Amino acid sequence: MPPGSSTIYPYTYLPRETLSTYLLTPSSSPSLAIIDVRDDDHIGGHIVSSTHVPSSTLDHRIPELVRTLWEKETVVFHCALSQQRGPRAAARYAAERGKWVVNVKKGEKKKRKGEEKEEEGGGEEEEEREQKIYVLDGGFVKWQEK
Repeated sequence: MPPGSSTIYPYTYLPRETLSTYLLTPSSSPSLAIIDVRDDDHIGGHIVSSTHVPSSTLDHRIPELVRTLWEKETVVFHCALSQQRGPRAAARYAAERGKWVVNVKKGEKKKRKGEEKEEEGGGEEEEEREQKIYVLDGGFVKWQEK
């Protein structure tokens, strides 16, 4: 069963044609991040504008990715085939991002409690920034076939 068809996965698969459309649409470029988690197999090419984060470095790079990609609307992970490393990276990223969102909300609530004492009613609560997390269907191998 494809991961995108179940609610237990924090990501869905993105067809290469859709990613290509995103890349060719200038207005979507600033809101898109592509994370390439291939290791030694990164040699031989990459997707334009992708960031190489080898899967062997993910343990210490995931918190950094959550912070740097916070403003992005769409994050796409891939490896060679997007069967193991890409999906695993997307799941780890989603889990870490979830923890970060909880911590940010806790900080906002504490801050707002102090503000509410000063002025009745307080300000509007900031909404969680929605982010779509994808894994490139077929990975870089299928991407190159195009």
